[in-house]
Formats: sequence, C-alpha cells, structure tokens
Amino acid sequence: MMTKKSSFVFNILLLLLSCHDLNLANAAGGKWDLLMSNIGISAMHMQLLNNDRVIIYDRTDFGASNISLPNGKCRNNPKDLALKIDCTAHSVEYDVSTNSVRPLMVQTDVWCSSGSATADGTLVQTGGFNDGRNMVRTFKPCSTCDWQEIGNGLIQSRWYSTNHILPDGSQIIIGGRDTFNYEFFPKTASTNKVFNLPFIQQTNVPKEENNLYPFVFLNVDGNLFIFANNRAILLDHTTNTIVKTYPQIPGGDPRNYPSTGSAVLLPLKTQTIQAEVLVCGGAPIGSYLKAARANTFVGALNTCGRITITDPNPQWTMETMPLARTMGDMVILPNGNVLIVNGAAAGTAGWGIARNPVLSPVIYRPDNPSGSRFEVQNPNATPRMYHSTAVLLRDGRVLVGGSNPNELYNFTRVLFPTDLSLEAFSPSYLESNSANLRPQIISPGSHKKIKYGQRLNIRFTLSGSLVNTNLIKVTMVAPGFNTHSNTMNQRMLLLSNEKVKKIGILTYQVSSIFPNSGKLAPPGYYLLFVVNQDIPSEGIWIKIQ
Repeated sequence: MMTKKSSFVFNILLLLLSCHDLNLANAAGGKWDLLMSNIGISAMHMQLLNNDRVIIYDRTDFGASNISLPNGKCRNNPKDLALKIDCTAHSVEYDVSTNSVRPLMVQTDVWCSSGSATADGTLVQTGGFNDGRNMVRTFKPCSTCDWQEIGNGLIQSRWYSTNHILPDGSQIIIGGRDTFNYEFFPKTASTNKVFNLPFIQQTNVPKEENNLYPFVFLNVDGNLFIFANNRAILLDHTTNTIVKTYPQIPGGDPRNYPSTGSAVLLPLKTQTIQAEVLVCGGAPIGSYLKAARANTFVGALNTCGRITITDPNPQWTMETMPLARTMGDMVILPNGNVLIVNGAAAGTAGWGIARNPVLSPVIYRPDNPSGSRFEVQNPNATPRMYHSTAVLLRDGRVLVGGSNPNELYNFTRVLFPTDLSLEAFSPSYLESNSANLRPQIISPGSHKKIKYGQRLNIRFTLSGSLVNTNLIKVTMVAPGFNTHSNTMNQRMLLLSNEKVKKIGILTYQVSSIFPNSGKLAPPGYYLLFVVNQDIPSEGIWIKIQ
C-alpha cells in the first residue's frame, strides 16, 4: 500500500515526466550553446547595438553584483536602497566577437525601465525605479563608452513604460506604473509636456494592473498601435487622437505585465500597406493575485491572437500554441519566422510566483496555413523565468540570458536561482547541412548608408547552385530593446526585389528597393539579410536615413 509520502514522491515524478515529455514532444531542431556561465549580472534588459555589442543591465539596488567596476571605481549614491557605496557593476557590454564582457557604470536605478536605439545608433534608456524614475540615460556604441545620465530628462516618472521610435527619429515613452500618459524624447517646444492617454488608465485593473509595458507598434500609416491588458487602440500621436478602437481579444484574458504575454508586428511587405500584429501567451485574469496571495499557480494561456491592424473592420483570429506560456519572449528571425522562447507554464511575472518552466522554444511560421504554423524546438536545460531576455544577433543566433525571479541575487535555497549566464539558440537554418544554401553577402559592405526609396544592388555568393531565384528574399530587421517579454522597436521589412541575376560562377545579384518613408522604417540602423529558401545569410548593418 502506498504511503502519503511515497504517493507524494510518485506524483512529483509523474509531474516531472509529463513536463519532460511536453517539452520534447515534436522537437524539430535548433541547438543551444552556453556562451558564458557568469557575466556578473542577471540580464534583465538587453539591446544589440550596431557595433555587434549587446548592452545588458539589471538594477542597482540588488546589492553587490558578481563583477567589479574597473580601475577601482565605485558608485557613491546616498539614495540607493541597498548599497550607498557600491564598487560592483550593474550593467555590462557583451562583445559578440570575443565572447567577453566589459563592466559599465550606471548611477541611478534602471530597474524595469525602457528604451530604444535611436537614429544615430545611440541607446536611449528611460525611467526606472527610486531615483531613476525621471532619468534618461544614453549609451553610444564605442569600445570605451559608458553610460551618460540626464537628470530629470523625463517630465513624468516612468516605471514599466514602453518606448518606440517615430518616423522623425524621436522617441515616444508611453505609460508606466500609475502613469496614464505619454511624452517624447528629445523635447521640442511643442512636446515639452505630457499628453494624457485615458486608455492606459481604463485598462488598469486595480491591484493587478495588467496594463504595464504595453505593446506598441508603429503602423504603416504613422499611427501607433497600442495594446494593454486585453484591448487595443490606434493613436495619432501628432494630435493625441484615438483614430481606431479594436475589438477585445477573444477570451478577455490579460496579455500584459504581470500576466505577461508577448507580441510582435509581423514582417511588413514594403509593396503592400497591410500590417498584422501577433499577441501570444499570458495568464488568465486573476492569476497574479492567486499566485501572490494564495500560492495558487494557474496554468498559463496557450493562445495567440492575430489581427490585421490596417483592415477597415479588423477582427482577431485565434490560434493554439503547442505549449502554454507566460513570460515568453518573441524574436523575429531573419527569414521572417518568429521564435517564442523562455517563460513558464503556470503563474505570472513577479517574485517567485511562476512555476513549470517552459524549456522548449517554438517557431511560428506566419506564412504557413493556419493549423501548421507552430513547431516545437529542442529544449534548453536552463529555466528562464522572470526577468529573462532574448535578442537576435547579426549571425542569426538568438542571445538568451537572465532569470532572476528573486528579490535579490539568490543562488541557493530557492526554487529558481538567479542566473548570470548567457546562451545562444541557433535555429535549424544554421545547421551544417544547410551550408550550401546559405548566402554570403559580398557587397555592399557593412554600415552602408541608404536613402528612403533607394534601389540597391546586393551581391552574394552561394557554395551550391541556386535552384529557384523566386525563393530569394531580402529582409531588414530593426534590433529591439528587450525586457519583461516586451521587445520595443523590433521590426522587420521584406524588401521588394527585381529578378536575381547570376553574375559569376557562384555569384548572384539582387536589386532591392528600400522603404520610401519613415512610417515604414523609422530612421536608424537595421540588419540586412539575404534569405534563400528560408536560410539567411549573416547580416550586414545598414543605416536608413
């Protein structure tokens, strides 16, 4: 007869086996590599810059980190909530080429802040907690640069807000905790104020919120699609006017922090005026309070909603993911597919209130017929829970880091320890058996400057023969600022191309036409890829202006 103790153990084993089977079911491909076991901090925020270095930071009031500031430097901040004098770093620069980190000094608290890389390649980061709420910080891409801070750069304090680059290259900062408005950076005579946005307050659920880190995307008409909780609007930010209200996502469950789903603007085809948004995962309404107050962990949502935001009468189409997920990150890959990675199958975002890590990423293929778009990938061994991140690299890998579901740097005696490692997920297009299909761009060189509407000849080589010229496409991707399952400013465009020409034994040329407006592609740096049969080249940096 089974005792209570043996029954408990047996049930736990069944649970572990079922989770194991769930994560491995239908695994199709992809490979995980550990890059660094300890970068000194937990990667709560990440942004790839145009020098192939990734700026990473967590928060300043965790206490001492595991990496020292250089040259005996110390941060002296009497307002800090943990250490007034702190000689450790809370931000690092990760160099992709050398697989190394350089400690950076950030002065004020950047916890749960926001940002985007601007037209000149500078990372502009806004808000945070405590003494960081009204701060603006900038980081220029250079090997010796460090953070520069602008006191009172924001009019309104911003904590859990969302940023996006606008067609003129300026940046809009929307919402935040108890902040129901938006503002711009840099300021001008007409924008040196805050603009009320009642929609953010209307989607604020008392004691649970679910409107933080709203999903924001620049539509092809220059207006902003803003999704908070379970609803969305289209905002004309130039007149502070709501020009369209979208139907509630079916089911009515929340998708923003702390329920924490994720969203992407699907790849834009520059020859059309259609734009689609995909919102995936999250947690059922009430999940946060049940987890935080009653230690009850509700299963995450397994649905995605897809909507054509440019339609006159837009409607949501719902799809079912193979794995339920909260706190997942969605990364647009160079071939236009979407990687969904990280997160948990129960609970919500917050300190220690999620369970059942989802170890297997999923690929979503937006151009496949409905019902055949999802494909489960090989699992990771490392749980990536609250405060995990993921960004695309120029070589087509996805950099994954973070996971600190604890209030401090807790490495022992907790269910999910703080994680200081960095990993790379290599999608199946990087496998060796695809090498002869992988294009290699030979011209233009990296950091080419492009004008709006410009036609450009792109030359590339293939080690194997080009089977079908109609399967060649050229994509450009704006790297996003990733934190809390929200990748701000992430954007892909599929360029219109003329027929591919063969100009040598293994050399080809495709003539591509770039977007003609900042409404389609805000000014700044993008990664350009040539894609053959869904196998992308390594990217090159271009700057559109």
